[in-house]
Amino acid sequence: MNKTKIVKVDPVNPEEYIIKEASTVINSGGLVIIPTETVYGIAASMLNKKALDRLYEIKKRPKDKPFSVIIGDKLKIEEFSRSVPISAYKLVDKFWPGPLTIILKSKDKGTIGIRMPDNEIALKIISSSSVPIACPSANLSGLEAPIDFQGAIKDLSGKVDLAIDGGKAKIGKESSIVDFSVTPPKVVRVGAIAEDIINLELNKKTVLFVCTGNSCRSVMAEALLRKIMREKGRSDVEVLSAGIMILGGLSATEHTCDILLREKMDVSEHHSQRATKEMVKKSDLILVMERRHEEKILQIAPEVKNRVFLLKEFAKIDDSDLNIIDPIGKSREFYEGTYEVIKEAVQRVSNLI
Repeated sequence: MNKTKIVKVDPVNPEEYIIKEASTVINSGGLVIIPTETVYGIAASMLNKKALDRLYEIKKRPKDKPFSVIIGDKLKIEEFSRSVPISAYKLVDKFWPGPLTIILKSKDKGTIGIRMPDNEIALKIISSSSVPIACPSANLSGLEAPIDFQGAIKDLSGKVDLAIDGGKAKIGKESSIVDFSVTPPKVVRVGAIAEDIINLELNKKTVLFVCTGNSCRSVMAEALLRKIMREKGRSDVEVLSAGIMILGGLSATEHTCDILLREKMDVSEHHSQRATKEMVKKSDLILVMERRHEEKILQIAPEVKNRVFLLKEFAKIDDSDLNIIDPIGKSREFYEGTYEVIKEAVQRVSNLI
């Protein structure tokens, strides 16, 4: 029996040399016990057959039960799956990093489980490693998954190359698993996240409004749709707004705040944000103010083409120009006119959701 090297690591500020040692062991085909927020796991290179065979052997796990992969970036799921449904992006955005494993159709045949753990040690090891990492729980198959280092090392001492003690798992319960390789998605294991909470997110519709700086037009549209949904008692619609400019953190313009406050919508706490790939991909409906916004969104995520529309298309206005012109730097009266166009369009959109 080989001797397992045991190291204790600061869970908040993991020592860099230990992170590098762990990733070196994994890259070279070794096995490493690592902490996550749910339970302790055994990390191994997904690209090393000998490492995986050894992992199956020490866990006494059937070979027809594949290992899940852990990742450090939400969009890494696209590297492992040939098709990711909108509903999967919704759960990923809501619960990652965290105690959720999703099953997707793999790039090859079959399916693959993927999770992004909410643990600094695990995330740093993932980032430092140059290979995809399998990480089943650190227990023999059929036994309870360990929530602390003592439980993990108990049956595995001498069977792994390195074991990292990162303290007790902060959640201490296995991840919930949702299978997106079937339609509709199916909760196949209820773990740290309750099934009703998962289903609540799965059933939500996400509407994203996009303009240039996310300080006036999209802010108006977001506030209006939020208000209408509240008045209708709809809690199943998530409403977002964003801009295509790189800068973020801007407040809503003074005229925007004044016009909306007049109709009992307070956006004084608004801070602009840039439209991201994650945001776009999880949205069921993307409503833009100008053609150039549509072009930018499709550069970010070409596959959302059938979900992007000009907001003005929904307004009953006899106007061949479907762009809603940016009111920045223009008069209060121009802002008022912009608001009225947006209001009419959003009201019609609300009846279609």
